[in-house]
Amino acid sequence: MQSNEIRTRFIKFFEKRGHAVILSASLVPQNDPSVLFNTAGMQPLAPYLLGEKHPLGNRLVNIQKCVRTVDLDDVGDNRHFSFFEMMGNWSLGDYFKKEAITWSYEFLTSKEEGLGLNPDFLYITIFEGDDNAPLDEESKKIWMSLGIAEHRIYTLPADGNWWSPGDNGPCGPCSEMFYDMENGVVGDLSKEEFIDAVKEERIVEIWNDVFMEYEKKNGKVIGKLKQKNVDTGAGLERMTAVMQGKKTAYETDIFLPIMEKIKNFSQNYEEKSARIVADHIRTSIFLIADGVIPANKDRGYILRRLIRRAVRHMDILGLPKDSSLKIIEIVKNKYTETHANILQNYKTITDEIIKEENKFRETLERGLKEFEKGIDPFVLATTYGFPLEMTLELAKEKRIKIDIEDFHKKMEEHQKLSQTASVGMFKGGLADTSDATIKLHTAHHLLLAALQKIVSHDIHQRGSNITSERLRMDFSFDRKLTDEEKKKVEDQVNEWISMKLPVVRREMSRTEAEKLGAEMEFGVKYPEIVSLYFIGPATMSQDDIDDGPLSIEFCGGPHVTNTGDLGIFKIQKEEASSAGVRRIKAVLT
Repeated sequence: MQSNEIRTRFIKFFEKRGHAVILSASLVPQNDPSVLFNTAGMQPLAPYLLGEKHPLGNRLVNIQKCVRTVDLDDVGDNRHFSFFEMMGNWSLGDYFKKEAITWSYEFLTSKEEGLGLNPDFLYITIFEGDDNAPLDEESKKIWMSLGIAEHRIYTLPADGNWWSPGDNGPCGPCSEMFYDMENGVVGDLSKEEFIDAVKEERIVEIWNDVFMEYEKKNGKVIGKLKQKNVDTGAGLERMTAVMQGKKTAYETDIFLPIMEKIKNFSQNYEEKSARIVADHIRTSIFLIADGVIPANKDRGYILRRLIRRAVRHMDILGLPKDSSLKIIEIVKNKYTETHANILQNYKTITDEIIKEENKFRETLERGLKEFEKGIDPFVLATTYGFPLEMTLELAKEKRIKIDIEDFHKKMEEHQKLSQTASVGMFKGGLADTSDATIKLHTAHHLLLAALQKIVSHDIHQRGSNITSERLRMDFSFDRKLTDEEKKKVEDQVNEWISMKLPVVRREMSRTEAEKLGAEMEFGVKYPEIVSLYFIGPATMSQDDIDDGPLSIEFCGGPHVTNTGDLGIFKIQKEEASSAGVRRIKAVLT
């Protein structure tokens, strides 16, 4: 079964069972500055898991794009990918364990509607219980009622069967499904044998049902949520491998055309390098399609690292210099029907990847010269972007000894400093929904409206980061603002604050919202029914909308209900963020 058929069957199965289909959110989180990318299917839906009502109801199904880079060094093995798609069905305070488990089983085993997998090849895990929650006996009974033998249901601790997005947010025990990749050869296993078989990849996890009924704050479970939620996840890449009888998605229709192209053009073919090139170029394409541009920090830095790592492995493989263009074209053709923004942004994607590739080749050239001068490998890596493996190869050729322990020690210290800085940068944000953050979030809308009124109607938001201390907005503009412009923008925001204007949320169809000219964030895909925030006198009456409120934005909230609650707005700094993008930092006093 091809990956697109798995995708289609999954959506249809749950749509038939009352789930509204929602589009994947952008890889760039819309209102969550605590993370650089959406790393799990639940992240864009976190407000609804915490109790906010979703415009399309309490049963949802989607396939969410995700990027994870914490395991970057593992990319190239059978299981790790920096970009992947997570199939998920959601219950927001509606059904719970019985329906979730039953439907998971039915989709996996039904030949008519689902994937037709052999139920005799399934293994199940449940939460064994701890101080936060008891043993999940209920899930065990449900699985046994469906025909799963008791000796194939294993109890595991929290590190395997408790899911949480981090130190804060909804969480809960989970029940995972595993599948015998050797078509029944593995057979019955003790708990210890089961754990070993997973490590050996003789059986693989294919589905996870998370029963989100708890809330975590500052790393501790503090109690139960207002509602019981279901968050399920099944990786499309891994499921495709299972359905095609392969050990890895690199051998399936998702990656095979790319892998074959790389193999055909390689002078020195090496499987892991080929996989890294295929993975990193694919991820870079999806990131650029969602508005990320190579840069020296944050998301742009991750993208830059991916492209440069791909280039390095292209050189190891001995690929011609135009190979990246051919790989980009294969990925575009693969996802034209399912991810329209890749086709829409195709020129930008190719331009940015080729530009970054050329920049890195210049960097490599400079790094080679510095190597000849005997520069420390750590300086070569952090200052010149010169890969350690290349330093080691050159050192071996010239019989120079490199102190690897010293290098790794320095890199570890460097990474700790970087992580500390990142935590400080993203601490708080909208995730904490404090009064200060909510006020700054509302001021953010006023700032964008003022920039469009005072400076240029063509200004649009390109990113934001809002903490309880300050707001930060990135916006499209190709020059520095004058002091006069900044003063006028500041004055305009404060004037609107002093007018004590109402802030009103409305739900309407995306088509209606677009007709109103509502401001939307670049790269974000919105559902058919959207949440809009209106600021200004015209928000009070639908008949007055044609007169134009000062701000209409697609936004999930939260906000104050009146601008008079905000205080005094002050721009602290205006600077360049990246090419064609400026950044403003501002506070409320």
